[in-house]
Amino acid sequence: MKTRSTRSLRRLQFKIRFFCDYAEQIGQLEKALARKPEKLQLDIIGSSELSPDTALLMRSVLLGRSPRTLLITNARSSLQGGAVLVWLMGDTRLIREDAKLYFRKSNKEDDDDDSEDWKDEKSDDSETDLEEVDYEQVLQHIDNFLPVKELAGRPVDLEVLRQFGLVDNEKVDHFLASAFAKPPVRSESDKPGPQTEPQKLASKVPSTNQSEQNN
Repeated sequence: MKTRSTRSLRRLQFKIRFFCDYAEQIGQLEKALARKPEKLQLDIIGSSELSPDTALLMRSVLLGRSPRTLLITNARSSLQGGAVLVWLMGDTRLIREDAKLYFRKSNKEDDDDDSEDWKDEKSDDSETDLEEVDYEQVLQHIDNFLPVKELAGRPVDLEVLRQFGLVDNEKVDHFLASAFAKPPVRSESDKPGPQTEPQKLASKVPSTNQSEQNN
């Protein structure tokens, strides 16, 4: 996880890879949040699957941030499964123009569309798949932002995310451009230190002696 920061914005890069141990990256995220930055941007890269348990852990870490910290999540790759939940945790969300989100249905979900509520279904299996239980919990959290039953199993593009009011790329792009812009070159008059006062023009009002001579 790489970092880049200014006084007002701190950036972390979160890489999603196959067979990756995310303990170190999550530790860096916790350290960054402990500093209570004004703004923290999490750049998410990699379209590999993020395990449900890791996604739930990151959610708990992000929820524990200071109320003064604005979280920006930036999807620089297409995201799937648990990574979608991490991205949704942002106060402000960015996504690459051609990137997409994808989450599958739960394997435990009943195919009967007449069921009262997919979130209330319970498995009668004697052996419980803990990872699938965690994934069901991930879907419940995603459902707070996107309708899981309607969108599960299909790619979700930028246009759909805009319809749900989840992205505002143009507004935040302007913010990032100003946050990382080089400070303008100051003119001599803007520099600190004593300034040379402009010379005042001598008054052309005639003196008293001159007035008496004229009289």
